[in-house]
Amino acid sequence: MAGSGLAARLYTGEANINIVGRRKMWFVAALAIVIISIGSIAIRGFHLGIEFAGGNEFIVPATTSSQTLNQDEAGDVVARAVHSVVPEAEVLAAQQVGTGDESFFRVRSSAMTTQESEQVKTALVTDLGVDADQVSDNQVSAAWGGAVTEKAVLGLVVFLVLVCAYLVVRFEWRMAVAALASLMLDLILTAGVYSLVGFEVTPSTVIGFLTILGYSLYDVVVVFDKVQENTRGITAGSSRTYAEATNLAVNQTLMRSLNTGLVALLPVGGLLFIGAGLFGAGTLKDLGLVLFVGMGFGVISSIVFAAPVLSALKDREPKIKAHNARVLARRASRSDDVAPRAERTRPAAAGTDEVPAFAGTTPRPGARPAAKRNTTNRGGGAGNRPGKRR
Repeated sequence: MAGSGLAARLYTGEANINIVGRRKMWFVAALAIVIISIGSIAIRGFHLGIEFAGGNEFIVPATTSSQTLNQDEAGDVVARAVHSVVPEAEVLAAQQVGTGDESFFRVRSSAMTTQESEQVKTALVTDLGVDADQVSDNQVSAAWGGAVTEKAVLGLVVFLVLVCAYLVVRFEWRMAVAALASLMLDLILTAGVYSLVGFEVTPSTVIGFLTILGYSLYDVVVVFDKVQENTRGITAGSSRTYAEATNLAVNQTLMRSLNTGLVALLPVGGLLFIGAGLFGAGTLKDLGLVLFVGMGFGVISSIVFAAPVLSALKDREPKIKAHNARVLARRASRSDDVAPRAERTRPAAAGTDEVPAFAGTTPRPGARPAAKRNTTNRGGGAGNRPGKRR
């Protein structure tokens, strides 16, 4: 039947996918990804934008009176002009902004003095054959980026303290620890992807990181609310262990988490792939990538990491540990009782005189034995009848 398919069972929470029971596998996978992310951050680092690293930014038009530049050509033109003034300066790849005749390229370099920057602009005007007002530059100090970073870290700490306090009051401290562990995993993985891809870290990136904090915790709170509902009074006589009740809650909220994540990722994906990729809105790709990766990891971590971490913490609690032992012992005794009964009700082998003793056929105490079946010939002949006593 169509209603009994996997999709229907997923929507009704009856798919019974063993997620929490495989928590060791999820923990190993999370550890491996965290190691890769931290390794990339330590080795490759981040591609800091001019707002954080400081330096100069030169803006040149994509279309001049004599030629139309592509991304590589614009980078080469600016690199020649910069190296003609400061040979040891570092020049980053050009970034196109906009499309068509109104587009232009942004090329960033290491910090230079005002005089050196003016000399580079003069060289660009001569090389491109454009008016002086079509080439511009910006100087940004690294101190501004440091101030932004400091405020962002302060905001992150305050956010985590408030969230932790809310989760302890709303649920319990173990759920707060599991939620924060899932959040930190989300942030580390997003930062690792940012380091591996090499996207530039800009103020938009910081805004994106602060945005995914709330989104990551939203789905975790939804799952934990269902866990709390399923495990309320579990030690009073439930037939499920805490891990099994938690796994049931994950299955019951699975489709809600996936649907919510999909709806949230569609506009963010449009921002990243269409806005930044197709239309060349380079200023959107920094924000789009951090939101897309952070939201995606947030949904996954709330399902396969937050709930398993909570289950592992709760299984160490003496009351829950004793309850789990009682449930497992009750199942073991029930299975031991079923096995001999199945042995007693097994049919006799063909060709033997053994009569199966089915359950319920055991004679009552004091009952008269069954009459022995008369196997003599009942044909009616005189010789076959027992003789009369004389």
